[in-house]
Amino acid sequence: MKENSPEIDVDEIEKGKEQEGSVGVDQGLSHSLIEGNKQRVEQGQLLDSSANQGLFAFNPDMMFDYLVKDYNTAEKIYGETFLRIITGEEAAELKKKLKFPEFQRQLKSKLKEQIDALKGEGLLDKQNTITERGVELASLVAYMEELEDMRTKGLGERKSKKIQIYGDKENTRSYRKHDRYQDLAIKSSLKLALRRGHNTLEREDLQVFEKDSKGKIHIIYALDASGSMKGNKIGICKKAGIALAYKAIEEKDRVGLLVFGSKIEDVVYPTEDFSQFLKAIANVKAKAQTNIAGTIERALEMFPEGNLTKHLILITDAIPTVGQDPQKNTLQLTEKAVSLGITISVIGIALDKEGITFAKKISEIGKGRLHIIRNLEHLDRIVLEDYYALS
Repeated sequence: MKENSPEIDVDEIEKGKEQEGSVGVDQGLSHSLIEGNKQRVEQGQLLDSSANQGLFAFNPDMMFDYLVKDYNTAEKIYGETFLRIITGEEAAELKKKLKFPEFQRQLKSKLKEQIDALKGEGLLDKQNTITERGVELASLVAYMEELEDMRTKGLGERKSKKIQIYGDKENTRSYRKHDRYQDLAIKSSLKLALRRGHNTLEREDLQVFEKDSKGKIHIIYALDASGSMKGNKIGICKKAGIALAYKAIEEKDRVGLLVFGSKIEDVVYPTEDFSQFLKAIANVKAKAQTNIAGTIERALEMFPEGNLTKHLILITDAIPTVGQDPQKNTLQLTEKAVSLGITISVIGIALDKEGITFAKKISEIGKGRLHIIRNLEHLDRIVLEDYYALS
């Protein structure tokens, strides 16, 4: 690592938050290190696109061989974004130039230089595997890009959400010592006294409002990381998750992360720690099958008890494929979630007819919403709209 290379620490986001009174870091560490530094931004983009392709280690010689032998195969492995950044060439130009020996020699040298630069900054280790520092840089660049995208799209604020400090008035119960007099349910108390034939309001007749604290929202962003989500698709989903965490935590709500394929890959319990969420989502990579039932089952454990607003957003591009009867199992667990006060929305990405039908069943049983996405450009808007609808 370069001696004078400044450290990148996602935890500094919290300091930026304190300075600004929001989750943002407009004047924070990430901007001082990244904004205006084209090389640093491109390094972060390179590492992020690598993760989106399911790659966490670089082999420049293998990369070069794939490019020279068959560009189309190389693009399937590494992705167009990764190849464009690491070679400095657009896809069309790169294809044309690859047949020239002189360009091949230059390319081989450039790939090695790029890898050496990443290692020199401590973003790759000696085995060319992405380090924690590399993950932090990737997460910061993704965060800044999504923040700018949100501003460009004009994604607004949630409509005002009234938060009752002591909860919202719901059912009533008998008065207990230390209950607040301002919580007395006068009408209910009088009705009970009359039913009991009392001429005066006795202490035993007193009723108070049972408080249902639904001001706070706990939301879990469940992201399908199966193989079909590889590349740009999962990259956009990750940024939509960043947008959700940014807005929800700014509203003092809590956001969790659940990454699933054939098994649960990563978990972040609902938190107000934006940096924790950011680090985890930057680590997401696509692989394996789709286990929606297991995802819902794990989510049941992640929500705290109590009368909070508990909501699960499932993002997937396929119907469940894990287990003997995955669809039946998924619907049964959806019913269980609802019985525990958890609502479930489904965001389906380019689902086929069967997928749409099944996603509709989940959202209907889960008392949530169904969004079918054809244009990924609008995904962050849809995710935020689903969150805003909870208030």
